[in-house]
This record gives sequence, structure tokens and C-alpha cells, in this order.
Amino acid sequence: MTKKMVLGCLGAVVLLAVILGFAIMGSYNSLVALDQKALSQWAQVENAYQRRADLIPNLVETVKGAAAFEKDTFTQVTEARAKVGQIQLGNNPASNPEAFAKFQQAQDGLSSALSRLLVVVEKYPDLKATQNFRDLQVQLEGTENRINTERMRFNEAAQAFNTKRMRFPTVIIANFFGERFREKAYFKSQAGAETAPKVQF
Repeated sequence: MTKKMVLGCLGAVVLLAVILGFAIMGSYNSLVALDQKALSQWAQVENAYQRRADLIPNLVETVKGAAAFEKDTFTQVTEARAKVGQIQLGNNPASNPEAFAKFQQAQDGLSSALSRLLVVVEKYPDLKATQNFRDLQVQLEGTENRINTERMRFNEAAQAFNTKRMRFPTVIIANFFGERFREKAYFKSQAGAETAPKVQF
């Protein structure tokens, strides 16, 4: 084998290594970008849920004044809100399916408790007529819409990440980094969501 052939083979190996290195770097960087987008969208979901949690004490106090005999409902709302606050999700919650499921279950429990509270309000027409209650109700409805929108956007970001992560050869790179690029969980509809609730305002 001549010196030129050895140099040619060596050059081909180096070129192949450079191409492979750029491919790995590109896959890694795109995973990082999609992961950060999903995390950013997750922060928006948390902001919307926090807004709802901040509205609840005012709503409960407003209803309490007119519906003093509905202690069970108030207790359920307060306990559901406390459960939501106890869930610790870590830095990348959508990559931990168990924690994500607990978080969603706690939020669904709070949604159910709020629905029961708003059903109780139906018994008190004077309360529904007060400006303070109407303002809180509008804010709560807007927040629920915002939560739905942010959850949908998070699912879209998680889907983009998961799709990229599962493609070949990116899946090899993702698996090499282990926990760093775990597949992201999705928000799912609450059990029984296929049946429309019968709540009137």
C-alpha cells in the first residue's frame, strides 16, 4: 500500500468522523432547543394554574359570605387547592410520568371542587347578582380558558420534542444522554370529560 493510499484512507476516516460529529452535534442541539421550548411552555401552564390558585381564596370568601351553610364545599375546595400546592415536580416534570400524572390528578381534583362550588352558587341568586362575584367569575372563566390554551400549547411542544427524539438516528443520541432527554408526557382529558358537565351560570 502506497503512502498516498494510506493518506487517502486516513483523510476519508477523518472526513467521515467530522460529518458524524456535525450530525451528532446538530441532533443534540435540536433536542436541546425543543426541550427548552417544552420547558418554557410548561412554565406558562404553571403560570395559568397559579393564577387560578390565587383567585380561589377570593372566590371562596365571596361565596362564604352569602352561603354560610355550605362548609363541606368550601372545605373540599380548600383541601383540593392545598393538594395542588404539595405536588413537587422537579426541573423537568413532563419527563417524569408519575409526577406528571399526580400533578394532573391534583389539578383535576381542584377543577371538580371548583365546579361543585359554582353549582352551590346557583342556590343563591343574590350572590350571583353581586358585582364582586361576577368579576371573580369572569376572571375564573378566563383563567380556565387560558389553562386549556397553555395545556394545548404544551402538548404541541411535547409532541415536537418527542417526534424529534424518536427519529433515527436522534433516538440513539437521546438514549445516550439518558434522563436528560426522556420522552415528555402529555396532558390528557379528565376522566369523564367526554360527557359535558351540566353546570349553569
